[in-house]
Amino acid sequence: MHTYMPNTDIAALQKGSLEMIVLALLETRARHGYEIAKLIESQSESRLQFHVASLYPMLYRLERKGLVEGRWVEKAGERRRRFYRLTAQGRRALASQRRNWREFANALNRLTGFQHA
Repeated sequence: MHTYMPNTDIAALQKGSLEMIVLALLETRARHGYEIAKLIESQSESRLQFHVASLYPMLYRLERKGLVEGRWVEKAGERRRRFYRLTAQGRRALASQRRNWREFANALNRLTGFQHA
């Protein structure tokens, strides 16, 4: 028997979707990690939150996979920040992930009637 554990279930969904969320937020322009974390929180109305400490390892993995490209930027009077931008390979990966999630959501809707709830 499966016991519903909302915090655990949400955490698993968050972890599985973080890559797509990060790629989507980099789709329009380059951003640094702290900005990405704050956008996730604000645009999800605080329902999704990722600590910057867990976000940077994801950004490094995306960079190693060739999906994003990072570069250091220094501005007078500010500390140095690493900005990430989406690569062409990252755009293709994002499109594929969106298709997969859309198909998954459509299947859930058909099976659960969720769209009518």
